Amino acid sequence: MQNKINKVVIVGGGTAGWISAALLKKILGNTVTIELVESEAIGTVGVGEATIPPIRLLNKVLGLNEAEFIKETKATIKLGIMFENWRVPNEQYFHSFGVAGKNMAFCQFHHYCSRANQLGFATNLWNYDANYLAAMQGKFGHINSQNQSLELPYAYHFDATLYAKYLRKVSQGLGVKRTEGMVDSVSRNVRNGYIEKLRLQSGQEVAGDLFIDCSGFRGLLIQQELATGYEDWSHWLPCDRAVAIPTERFEKTLPYTRSIAHKAGWQWRIPLQHRNGNGLVYSSAHYSEAEAEALLMSNLESKPLAEPNFIRFKTGRRRKQWNKNVVAVGLSSGFLEPLESTSIHLIQSAIVRLTQLFPHNGIDNASVVEYNKQSTLEFEQIRDFLILHYHVNERTDSQFWRDLGDMEIPNSLAHKIALFRDSGTLFREQNDLFLESSWLQVMQGQGITPKDYHPIANNVSEQKLTDMLAHIKQIKHAYVKSLPSHDEFLKSYCNL
Repeated sequence: MQNKINKVVIVGGGTAGWISAALLKKILGNTVTIELVESEAIGTVGVGEATIPPIRLLNKVLGLNEAEFIKETKATIKLGIMFENWRVPNEQYFHSFGVAGKNMAFCQFHHYCSRANQLGFATNLWNYDANYLAAMQGKFGHINSQNQSLELPYAYHFDATLYAKYLRKVSQGLGVKRTEGMVDSVSRNVRNGYIEKLRLQSGQEVAGDLFIDCSGFRGLLIQQELATGYEDWSHWLPCDRAVAIPTERFEKTLPYTRSIAHKAGWQWRIPLQHRNGNGLVYSSAHYSEAEAEALLMSNLESKPLAEPNFIRFKTGRRRKQWNKNVVAVGLSSGFLEPLESTSIHLIQSAIVRLTQLFPHNGIDNASVVEYNKQSTLEFEQIRDFLILHYHVNERTDSQFWRDLGDMEIPNSLAHKIALFRDSGTLFREQNDLFLESSWLQVMQGQGITPKDYHPIANNVSEQKLTDMLAHIKQIKHAYVKSLPSHDEFLKSYCNL
């Protein structure tokens, strides 16, 4: 047991540092003092520009005005991700944040679609998904219906650097102290190995009781100082490089992210108000830096605004994300490629978890064990979801894709695939970030067709089944047709 936690020191700014500072201060208030140490001379990765719906809860807890946030961060709306060339070249599918159709008691909607298809009535899951329909038509609007099946769950695309600056302003307004400087050395307690203070290059010392490591891939405290270790998952997710570049915006900003598979990796395109974010995640065993840059540059759809930025990473996680009195948040805690835009969410969930287990009277082993248990499970569940995209492919055009299709996968994922393939059954694991609807869309999009459907779907006649499907489809299409365009929404809502 350590002494009472009176002061939290955050090492590193950027998105991870300032989300941590803002959320901790907002929730814990004056029960703790929070000081963030960062240096303007140290750059940030800054490519986490796409998010998932839980960020709306984060912004709400912080008391952010949505229209102001959208203006400040040059944000656009995100309704989902278009996956192109993933199962086979020249094919695409959509992972929306919505839920197709309308789930019935004890029987999910896709079972009714499966029955209809077996009866010869061609049905497409996405024709019953309002998010998909709105995305394809470039539309968006806030919900003005009591019908839950018409909800449009959404997230944002934004400039990560502007978001960090915005949260810095919010954090300092809440009372977070910012200290400029680079960490030169670390002092630790000789008895328990806990970090006691940081010494900056200026000679200034910053003492604390609990330290949050937001120093990025370096893992300044969690790894360089505490040698925590790293669990490498590159045998499942072999991409280990990225090259990113901003380009001029398009006249029309589409409300979704694009993920375009290539022969040894994939390309993202993220539309912002003032530019597009572009990048290529790839395997260095298959592409050189020059080849990766050439591939990305040849697939840009607007004029570059800067030089390419290369990033190296190793997919995996720290063996402990809370070690002694250090909690790793953001890239210092591990890295999962941004295929499903989970990077910023992992920052958010790490801090929420810390507040739930906050050791106000001193660090106890049980809380640390529980924190690490939950964070391990979260990383593993997201890992499995990412592997699904790669493993269930039918591409034969490169060794990269053939190897991924043949590899052994985690038992947890193999079971989930087998269960869906046999019966169309999907269960959400405890606290899994991705709902059944997400697993469904990716499994079907990657070509897994269930052999059977739930017998409850037989409880309606063929006529009632087709009438039900037609009615749901008509309601969703009519609702989406009434929405303004995405650009019209942004202009009206945010006075752009």
